[in-house]
Amino acid sequence: MISKIDQFLKNEIERLQREDVYRSLRMIEGPLDSTVIIDGQEVIILSSNNYLGLATHPLLKKEAVSVIWRLGVGTGASRLISGNMRIHEELEKRIAGFKKCEDAIYFSSGYMANIGLITSLAGEGDLIISDELNHASIIDGCRLSKAETRVFPHRNIDSLRKILLNDNMNSYRNGYKKRIIITDGIFSMDGDIAPLAEILEVAKVFDSFVIVDDAHATGVLGDNGNGTAEYFGLKDENLIQMGTFSKALGTMGGYVSGSSLLIDYLKNKARSFIYSTSPPPSICASSIAAIDIIENEPEIRKRLWRNINRLKRGLDDLGFNTIDSQTQIVPLLIGDISLTRNFTNLIFERGIYAPLIRPPTVPEGMSRIRLSLMATHTDEQINRVLSVFEDVGRRLRVI
Repeated sequence: MISKIDQFLKNEIERLQREDVYRSLRMIEGPLDSTVIIDGQEVIILSSNNYLGLATHPLLKKEAVSVIWRLGVGTGASRLISGNMRIHEELEKRIAGFKKCEDAIYFSSGYMANIGLITSLAGEGDLIISDELNHASIIDGCRLSKAETRVFPHRNIDSLRKILLNDNMNSYRNGYKKRIIITDGIFSMDGDIAPLAEILEVAKVFDSFVIVDDAHATGVLGDNGNGTAEYFGLKDENLIQMGTFSKALGTMGGYVSGSSLLIDYLKNKARSFIYSTSPPPSICASSIAAIDIIENEPEIRKRLWRNINRLKRGLDDLGFNTIDSQTQIVPLLIGDISLTRNFTNLIFERGIYAPLIRPPTVPEGMSRIRLSLMATHTDEQINRVLSVFEDVGRRLRVI
């Protein structure tokens, strides 16, 4: 006899399967390099956020192991109880220096950083204006904050301005205490870059401040890999920068950088910081090493951008729709879920792993193959990818 809860779950899973949005896990064996073993087959991986290949870098591994022997594997408490170790504060000082800010705060994940930041700064009586393609952690943070949230069309500055203009004209009725504009730096599904300079100009006119999520931009954008603000040459006191270590920096955790007052406030208000056990010291040690490498070895980032340009140019020449990608995230827009799945399966048979991205992660009719480049991909691997994609694309009449 099946229980009521199991019957409900069974029905929901069957519904997901009927709607072709059911998901399952693929198990990877071995280290996350440019090639991995999946289902016993060696494949070129084009789905990892390990953009600079630092997750397997010898220095990061050395530092992590050294600290494990010295300090152990866990902290046993939240930072405000007894889980605040010297190495946590050392990492935060390194983040602040790297981001050219007064101070920084380290969270257990990027998701927790956005949840903590947004819910601490926004509440009832405030207005959040969010780009429609912002990450799920931003969307969830907006919902949990209880602030009024309005969504503007992707990267559309005119629409953003109109929302704030209308609010300003009706301010006697709305009476918002704070106005907060939130955007990704690099958008995780389209690979394009937020027009941050224009957003900051609008924010200044309408007495708003801006949060930029640099999860995919940290270590990638800017002359020194500092992110979106450096890429545009911006320094603004109304800008709050959030980011992660789990992508280009190869480790784990999220951060917020800004003024010392902001960081002090978050330590006292951000529930995802206050009520989470602090990250293990080994992760902090490897994260510090990752910042050192990004600052001292710019050639790694240059190799990534060479790979980006090589693959993007090849795909565009073949006639694939890569939307408006400008970065290491390169979408191949196909549209139909079944056709996109066929494409994924066929390239996997040929030794390339790049997953299907479908609703609800992307809008209906916008299913795609999402490619993400790494600095460790070789010229031979990129040539192989282009050759296989050309064959499969013509076979399925995608190009």
